[in-house]
Amino acid sequence: MIRKRLKEILDRCFAAGVEEGIWPAEAAAYTIEKPKHDGQGDFSTNLALVAAGRARKNPRELAGRLIEMFNRECDLTDKIEIAGPGFVNFFLKNEVWQGVLPDICRRGRNYGPEAVGAGKKVLVEFVSANPTGPLSIGHGRQAVLGDAICRLLSAVGFEVSREYYYNDAGRQMRVLAASLRARYLELSGVPCELPEDGYQGEYIYDIARDLLSEVGDSLRDSDDLVPFQKKAEQAIFKDINGTLERLGIKFDNYYNEHTLYDDGHIDDVVARLRAQGLVYEEDGAVWFKTTQFGLEKDRVIIKSSGEPTYRLPDIAYHREKFRRGYDWLVDIFGADHIATVPDVMAGIKALGYDPDMVTVVLHQFVTLMRDGKQVKMSTRKATFVTVDELLDEVGVDVARFFFLMRKADSQLEFDLDLATRQSQENPVYYVQYAHARLASIMKQAVEKKVAAGELSAARLELLVQPEELELLRMMAAYPGLIQKAAVDLAPHRLVFYLQELAAAFHSYYNKHRIVSAEEVELSRARLWLAQGLRVVLHNGLTLIGVQAPEAM
Repeated sequence: MIRKRLKEILDRCFAAGVEEGIWPAEAAAYTIEKPKHDGQGDFSTNLALVAAGRARKNPRELAGRLIEMFNRECDLTDKIEIAGPGFVNFFLKNEVWQGVLPDICRRGRNYGPEAVGAGKKVLVEFVSANPTGPLSIGHGRQAVLGDAICRLLSAVGFEVSREYYYNDAGRQMRVLAASLRARYLELSGVPCELPEDGYQGEYIYDIARDLLSEVGDSLRDSDDLVPFQKKAEQAIFKDINGTLERLGIKFDNYYNEHTLYDDGHIDDVVARLRAQGLVYEEDGAVWFKTTQFGLEKDRVIIKSSGEPTYRLPDIAYHREKFRRGYDWLVDIFGADHIATVPDVMAGIKALGYDPDMVTVVLHQFVTLMRDGKQVKMSTRKATFVTVDELLDEVGVDVARFFFLMRKADSQLEFDLDLATRQSQENPVYYVQYAHARLASIMKQAVEKKVAAGELSAARLELLVQPEELELLRMMAAYPGLIQKAAVDLAPHRLVFYLQELAAAFHSYYNKHRIVSAEEVELSRARLWLAQGLRVVLHNGLTLIGVQAPEAM
């Protein structure tokens, strides 16, 4: 990575400056970044500004000293400028950018970031949808977001475990069982109304029909909800797993909520909080003193009915995560969890664990649009669009790409009209077409008998067009971008990058001929540029679980 090389040189310059008494060691918190505006160089550092603040010296004077030391260390730049109050802008030589291409082409599918997470274990919990109905598009966004985060973390060396918290306890499961029983009785010829707030979807009828064919009317006179709950759980979770498989998502572990009760974890958590004086009883309920952890009010963890609120099993579940020895816990939740996260973190802290080891990614809701109008959704009434229905309409690649096109905490409008369009207006098509076009260029070269030849013999110094140098800069930035997207749990950055890279390539392709029998040496250099682009686009698309087609 070019930026890393520059940082290493600047670090040596900084150390030399400390030794010579030019600036103090406390000034080490400087940065090197890509400038926000054109004309300000390839990279810029605030080292002189930071050092001047600590040393109480003129920053432009220190910037001049830094440039002298930098030029003694290396010869990577065409020029270095002092800008503004003391920023130092570096303009790198063309050969520096041209030099990234051999590494990209040789490493191929291994081109990417360093293993910064090597030796560290991370548990990522995502989806964790209650087995009460098919996955909605909100669940779909979370599934793809979680999977992309896991892929990124694995790419930078973390040992990643994917976990689905299987919520098979509590009131919603009893309502599901009662809903199935009502439909089963109805199909058996016994009039029966759905329970209050029951599940009304057609899928409940489907499960009831299947149950009726299995057991006949043997359950007509039974008040026991257990067989109904068991049947509904099995059928719905099979459907959920099928949807996840279509998306290419597999989990390493499923953690059942009921084990928290069966193994005594719920009671133990309450006992430990009670022993610390952190719970009390009021109005027949058990309260957790979350105010002692900076929250505005205490929270009920056991209702007056004796049933735990969802906060309590969540606290117990997170304690079990810590006990399994992970270095980092990542939770991916919908925005509706925003109020409960602080309570769970308070519980973790109360039990002696570090909440800073937990990162919670909250994603906003998805609005499905068709013909400029919102498609209405209601989970209980089942007028919602399922992930399977979405995949039937737009396909897996489009769904995955669109779900990642916005930051997790941004509302996502999923435009069905755009998603089904087979044109360059569709961002997925646009990026995939760039890869297919690059593959086509290689075939054209063979047909025109203009081979790329050996990489070592390619005259990469011929790649001097502004568009070519910009493409090389973008490709060189790929490893650093992946590393930052991974540690920041931000896969949308990779999607943005792929769109920008595809746009830069399409623009270059429309302006410059890549394969020419008259300019063989230049063609060979450009073919290796095309191969480098093909590598980066393939690797980037693969990381988000989207295909990189050879033809379209």
